[in-house]
Amino acid sequence: MSSSTTDQAAPVWSVTEHLEDILATVQPLEPIELQLLDAQGCVLVDEVTVPLSLPPFDNSSMDGYAVRVADVEGASEEFPAVLDVIGDVAAGSPGDLTVGAGQAARIMTGAPLPPGAEAVVPVEWTDGGLGAGPVGSMTPHSASPQGASGEVRVHRPAGARAHVRAQGSDVQAGEQALAAGTVLGPSQIALLAAIGRASVRVRPRPRVVVMSTGSELTQPGEELGKGQIYDSNSFALTAAARDAGAIAYRVGAVADDAETLRSTIEDQLIRADLLVTTGGVSVGAYDVVKEALEHLGDEDEPGSGIEFRKLAMQPGKPQGFGAIGPDHTPLLALPGNPVSSYVSFELFVRPAIRALMGLDEVNRPTVRAALRCDEPLSSPKGKRQYLRGSYDAEAGAVRPVGGAGSHLIAALAQADALIVVPEDTTEVTPGTELDVIPLG
Repeated sequence: MSSSTTDQAAPVWSVTEHLEDILATVQPLEPIELQLLDAQGCVLVDEVTVPLSLPPFDNSSMDGYAVRVADVEGASEEFPAVLDVIGDVAAGSPGDLTVGAGQAARIMTGAPLPPGAEAVVPVEWTDGGLGAGPVGSMTPHSASPQGASGEVRVHRPAGARAHVRAQGSDVQAGEQALAAGTVLGPSQIALLAAIGRASVRVRPRPRVVVMSTGSELTQPGEELGKGQIYDSNSFALTAAARDAGAIAYRVGAVADDAETLRSTIEDQLIRADLLVTTGGVSVGAYDVVKEALEHLGDEDEPGSGIEFRKLAMQPGKPQGFGAIGPDHTPLLALPGNPVSSYVSFELFVRPAIRALMGLDEVNRPTVRAALRCDEPLSSPKGKRQYLRGSYDAEAGAVRPVGGAGSHLIAALAQADALIVVPEDTTEVTPGTELDVIPLG
């Protein structure tokens, strides 16, 4: 990517054009095989089919007695069915008992239904083998070994297959378990483990390094000097990168020195699939990111280097994007104002992270909502404006939060959506329907 021309001659890019350039450059990470817990949050590369049915055998859904239907037909508390108990069937049992006429096997939840049995009678429908009325629970085997023998009185009938989980009732062998492109969360990992998969082929979670620039920035927890502010951007963007699915590393604020910044970036390349900087991309005398990276690139390597642009958006007009280092690691340079950097992250960095993950849908969904405000809102002509908002999905409405200033971080903390005002709109009246990007 070539470096930019002078600011005076530079074209103004649209949000869509800038994002398209980023997504055309960012390629999904190469697949790797990972153990299940290491694959959490990653995107599955291959479809997974079920090698064995779940459950793999008929099993009991209750603690009770495995019986034949005919033996408990018509049973009641007044006239219970009296059956001989032939033993216990516990979860994990090899199932070497066979239930014959007039017999029952004490069975535990999840245990295989023994041959000959047609249904399970819950223990609450029986006397538990104690010779009295209905019981509330099974007598522990350790406390009463004789509970697995003797007689049991059954007070209610049971139909065929009652309280029996059928083999394959969850999923059948040969069916699709998970589609390629699935993000692996706890429930997907549970399914993979249940069908016997110890590892899967995934695209790894991208490693994102976030660094802020500015000699005025101080680490939270330290004493503020005169003219200093706390570094919030690197914390916000690192948290946002993790929320997007990345493994994110925060680098402490870098002072306004081009050599220091270049050196810091080179040191971070070893652990980065994507670099994100914030601050120093405008036209000020101390805009160190632009100074350090604008003419960086390998003449022998086409496509390397960072380009700085003006975008037709508010906030977030100055942006930088390109590739750096021997592996052409993507780098996105965002503005330094807190709201500008956060909005820029949502529009450009988050889609880049999801593209690295190999996801097809990289943008947040957009909804339509009616604007709720007391008076018309103005918007700069020719710029797409992103206002912070509070979105009410049930009412289909959105209310602006705070003003339009790009430094208003307190308002950002109260917002859960971005309100999109189109480039050709200079005034929006209450009740107007607009595109809204929910951030939840």
